[in-house]
Amino acid sequence: MHFDSYKKVLFSDTLLPDVFISDYLPNLDPAHVKIYVYCTFLSKYNIKATVEDISKKLMISEDTVKQAFVVLETHGLIKQAEKGIHLLDVKEKEINRLYREKTTSTPEEASEKNDFNEKRRHTIQSINNMFFQGVMPPSWYTDIDNWFDKYKFDEDVMVTLFQHCYDQNIIQKKYLAKVASDWHNRKIQTHIDVENYLESYQQFKTVRGQIIKKLGLKRMLTEYEHKYVLSWVLDYGYGMDIIDLALQTTTSRINISFDLLHKIITDWYKNGLKLPDEIKAYITQKRATARTLKSKPSTAPQKNNFEQRDYDDEFFNKLDDRM
Repeated sequence: MHFDSYKKVLFSDTLLPDVFISDYLPNLDPAHVKIYVYCTFLSKYNIKATVEDISKKLMISEDTVKQAFVVLETHGLIKQAEKGIHLLDVKEKEINRLYREKTTSTPEEASEKNDFNEKRRHTIQSINNMFFQGVMPPSWYTDIDNWFDKYKFDEDVMVTLFQHCYDQNIIQKKYLAKVASDWHNRKIQTHIDVENYLESYQQFKTVRGQIIKKLGLKRMLTEYEHKYVLSWVLDYGYGMDIIDLALQTTTSRINISFDLLHKIITDWYKNGLKLPDEIKAYITQKRATARTLKSKPSTAPQKNNFEQRDYDDEFFNKLDDRM
């Protein structure tokens, strides 16, 4: 690999664009940031450096260096070529992305659009002041503008979106985009919509904590387990009184299977069961059906006569877990 040079080390500085620090750095692993900074430094000195050279200098494995190049290229920070590594100009990239071609419109349309844009501009500026201390990265302006257009959020819903993610201690673009998409899928557009959702979400957080406590988990739920519980509370409308009935079916199991819990709870939902008493009756009915099937004499020819095993209630309880 080949890098450019123009000054001696003692009298030179390696500058990093603020847009890299604000937009790219939070989404990179520390080792990848370290490698990018070092490559930026080497790019000024017309130096050839191999993967092995960088690995030894930074005391990072060669596999990590190679992986970093792939990740950095994915983020649009570098471009790999046969002759070496080419560092891309992230400032130019952001300027091109922020550029908007202007189109003509009637005076009435222009006036209406200006009023609309003024309200949106004020909202985005409020987000800047509230969550970025007035130094929001330029690319965020474009993304927020796009979310407005894509998801049709009211202005106060957009502010609430940022507040919600801020309360989770996660102000990262990918996470915000994911939450915004989820809100859109849940038909959230107005302030009333988001208030109803957040009320249900608070119930979800309470149920999630109770599940963790009841199961004695020493960890937070995984992303997939989180989605399951979110579905039980927000989509099925179930509270802890019903979810606890499903948890009771796992008491004899060493490893808790959320896949099994979801299968059980989804079965209740698809059968239109909404109350604990209805579910208890449903479980009792299934247990009785299982006993009936067990009591029927087998019509299959027996090669040898074996002593029939006596099955107790514990067996049927475990059988219910598998149904």
